Amino acid sequence: MTIVLADDHPVVRLGVRSVLEAEPDFRLVGEAADGREVLPLVERLRPDILVLDLMMPGLSGLEVTHQVSRRTPRTRVVILSMYANEAYVAAALRNGALGYVLKGSHATELVRATRAAAADERYLGPPLSEQAIELYMQQTQDASIDSYHGLTAREREILQLVAEGHTSVDIAARLFISARTVESHRASFMIKLGLRTQTELVRYALRRGILPLDE
Repeated sequence: MTIVLADDHPVVRLGVRSVLEAEPDFRLVGEAADGREVLPLVERLRPDILVLDLMMPGLSGLEVTHQVSRRTPRTRVVILSMYANEAYVAAALRNGALGYVLKGSHATELVRATRAAAADERYLGPPLSEQAIELYMQQTQDASIDSYHGLTAREREILQLVAEGHTSVDIAARLFISARTVESHRASFMIKLGLRTQTELVRYALRRGILPLDE
């Protein structure tokens, strides 16, 4: 079973790597520390499993999950997160993740989640409750369509970078586009999301799991 690991904390990656490599039938084939690095890595390596941190710089774990599910559907995603928030878990599952394990869990939970995902089965590590998440998803599925889904992939990418506090010039340099193009995308997603100020944008990013909530 081939696996790609994505987490922006080197110490976490070291610990997770040791857990995965202890399994004789697991083979770690790649690692990434930035959300924007994950997609090309997964597309190139085509791993069976992507073990992914929910909060990644550059591109959130939720967006990475969404893109991987569309671009390389044979790669199953297991989220490794410090957040047990029902909204985050539900969003991860809706975006295509099959597993969700908390970072404070026993190492065996990650192994179980990885094996379940490989078998195309959903796995939620304790203390997450399958029934509670299902109930939450049923209660929210009839809510109005989130305008976020109307954003282009580039708008979502720039939204995260803006929410993280990067300037248009900095974003332009990162994405190899002009600052004017960045401003155009920013104006577009602000209108689509009904946002007017940077404060509103940051609050929105926190609610959607694009930025981490304060512990």
